[in-house]
Amino acid sequence: MKTTSMTYPAEKTALYRLLRTQLQGLTDGVPYLLANLANASALLYQALTDINWAGFYLMQDGKLVLGPFQGKPACVEIQVGFGVCGTAVQQDEIMLVENVHEFPGHIACDSASNSEIVIPMHKGGEIVGVLDIDSPVLARFDKEDEQGLAELVRILMQ
Repeated sequence: MKTTSMTYPAEKTALYRLLRTQLQGLTDGVPYLLANLANASALLYQALTDINWAGFYLMQDGKLVLGPFQGKPACVEIQVGFGVCGTAVQQDEIMLVENVHEFPGHIACDSASNSEIVIPMHKGGEIVGVLDIDSPVLARFDKEDEQGLAELVRILMQ
């Protein structure tokens, strides 16, 4: 797995507090969404343990299209209603999946992924994309991750 030069807190409340501060510092005054998403995916990939993919899919022509990410190459297009990401958009809700192999219609971009969390991103009342994070560890994500990551998405969408 990857190594990082900075040590991040293991305790999630402290981790997400630090990530909020760092993301705010990276994005304050930067009007370029793609640049902000690229930096956010790099930050998350560096800071979160036991993950193998962190990135964004953006709505384009009625489907999700691959955006900035860190990890192995990924699926380029995802139809709304398909896979975890497409289901998150269709239902407009956070998807926290403990075992992706039990998720109906899961799209396996990386066979090493076992759990996933997807956070819809809103701008002007519309879904503009999703934050998607995969892990090789079953049940890697919990409600604390859900809350922390949702707050990071809110920062990105300001």
